[in-house]
Amino acid sequence: MEPGIVVEFIDRQKINCAVVLEADRQKLRLLAENNREIKMSEGRLLHASNRSLDLSGGRDRLVAGLKETVRLREALSEKVDIQELWEVLNAEQNWIPLHTITELCFPDGADGDHESAVIRAFFKNRLYFKFNQEGFYPYSAEQLVQLRAQAAEALRKHRLIEKGGEWLKRILEGSLPDCDRMELSSDEKEFIKILTSYYLYEKESAYADLGKAITAKAGIGDIENLFQAFVKLGVWNSDENLDLYRYGIHTDFPEAVMTLTASLLKSSFPARSPARRDLGDLRMITIDGQSTLDFDDALSIEDHGDHYFLGVHIADVGHFVETDCAVDREAVMRGSSIYMPDRKIPMLPPELAEGHCSLKAGELRPGISTVIRLSRNADIESYEVFPSLIRVTDQLTYYDVNMIAEENRDISILFQIARKFRQRRLADGAVHISLPEVNVWIDETGELIVNKTNRESPARLLVSEIMIMANWLMAEFLAERKLPAVYRSQPDPRERLFNENGGTLFQNWMQRKFLSRFILSPEPERHSGLGLSAYVTATSPIRKYFDLVTQRQIRSVYGLNPAYTTTDIEKTIQALEQPMSAVIRIQNRRKRYWLLKYLEKRIGQKEEAIVLARRKGFYLALMTDYMIECALPNTTGLNLKPEDVIQVTIQHVDARKDMLSVYTC
Repeated sequence: MEPGIVVEFIDRQKINCAVVLEADRQKLRLLAENNREIKMSEGRLLHASNRSLDLSGGRDRLVAGLKETVRLREALSEKVDIQELWEVLNAEQNWIPLHTITELCFPDGADGDHESAVIRAFFKNRLYFKFNQEGFYPYSAEQLVQLRAQAAEALRKHRLIEKGGEWLKRILEGSLPDCDRMELSSDEKEFIKILTSYYLYEKESAYADLGKAITAKAGIGDIENLFQAFVKLGVWNSDENLDLYRYGIHTDFPEAVMTLTASLLKSSFPARSPARRDLGDLRMITIDGQSTLDFDDALSIEDHGDHYFLGVHIADVGHFVETDCAVDREAVMRGSSIYMPDRKIPMLPPELAEGHCSLKAGELRPGISTVIRLSRNADIESYEVFPSLIRVTDQLTYYDVNMIAEENRDISILFQIARKFRQRRLADGAVHISLPEVNVWIDETGELIVNKTNRESPARLLVSEIMIMANWLMAEFLAERKLPAVYRSQPDPRERLFNENGGTLFQNWMQRKFLSRFILSPEPERHSGLGLSAYVTATSPIRKYFDLVTQRQIRSVYGLNPAYTTTDIEKTIQALEQPMSAVIRIQNRRKRYWLLKYLEKRIGQKEEAIVLARRKGFYLALMTDYMIECALPNTTGLNLKPEDVIQVTIQHVDARKDMLSVYTC
């Protein structure tokens, strides 16, 4: 290529004009229109014309000549009608050379400037033709429709980024008034949809690119600033539970579910019939927390001199909620009720859970009863599981039971049965982990309350052990009949830190880390952690879908509904894997969030902690009043060992960022 020739190339999505200063073995040294010298291969050129410039005129004159050439070619390009060309040429569906297109555009004569004008016109409007060194190829009518839609979408996104970035910037600067969602414009609602999705899911968001572009346009470096913008707008509150969005948790029930619920509430309770044993005259009690509104289990005890009859009576939720009805399908999606310090999200509609399905004092209810005959020494002699009609006599709280545990004969008998059953489980290899429970809740006044509960109190031990006994016997009942169920099993722990006599707080906390994961299966196997031959959960069908499934399988023995097959059980286990994982994670994370909120107001306060382990550069410790782990930096040359009791000072807490830091002197 001769020096002085005017050429064009693409750089940064723009056609640039240049003159060849020197050509050597396909390598060119160019002077561009912006007065910048560059080197490139000849293969990178977009166009080389028959126009040339006199290199002897000096650099300034060359740049001026290039700019004049650009002005000429831009003016010529305005005369090129791309749409009209497409209408003439699209039927051919062949590659069309540059010179042919140029002659069509400029029939009175064409040169290199006219060719460049054509290229520039097609470069600006790439909707109708694709092009390369071979020429131009018209898109089909169908392709054009798609390309127009893509172009419109690209324009829409550009507008969203520009307007959204400016809007977000003004919010964070405080130049927009606070408002609620009802006052937002359609554009603002779309910005919020994009940005909330981006904040919650980041790279996984369907709007990740848009969200990133809008925040960049607003000059936001830290994505956490988005949260403050949403609080300002009233979209979220400062304590918003973001996990509910991330896991797609429904807080309200669909219309179809509520319609069916209304119909169920109009249904009558079962009349006395041979299918159900009438236990309506038997004295029964419920034992629950003070705030409980749905009562799904009750206890009875009868003293027959040389033996006892212990009854565990469970609300027959399966009587009201049929398999695969709208309420049931929603319950499968939820998997379980979710209990958090600031709210409860029920598995079943509250009208049903706290109404027909709940064992309310004085009201006759359908039930599934497990009645166990025990010797005076609390040995199990026999048991029955059957459908029943039951009526609760008294509804007690754990506190009530603890107060009367010694003076009330029935409670005393129940406690002794529970204690001896635990002793037998421990003798059979059970691993009983005894840790205080930290309760976190918000009272009616909005105050955040934190306290510790002794899980070994008479009331809690009584309920815990008798429910374990009932679940075990219901598992035996189904296993004896070769019926599949959601059986729970657990291999032996990887290591035992204490024997059946119990261990220290440190040992109990660390023992949890050595437990093997439990397994769900249609076939019964030993549950090592409980020291039992088989196990199901069936005592909380209002709150847990697995328990409802177990209850239905028991009902099937008496012809009250079809039995689940092994395949049905396997599908149920698979269907609930994700919902149950989400429930556990949400409950744990939300409890931790509110516990950290509580500790935010206790910065500088000293707390007792137990050293759990030494790590590289820090110690892992357990703050015993809150049963929460924390990292203790080893910056002062501490020489601590596991189980040492120390004093730590709370240094920094940020619940939203899940941060807790402490130090010790």
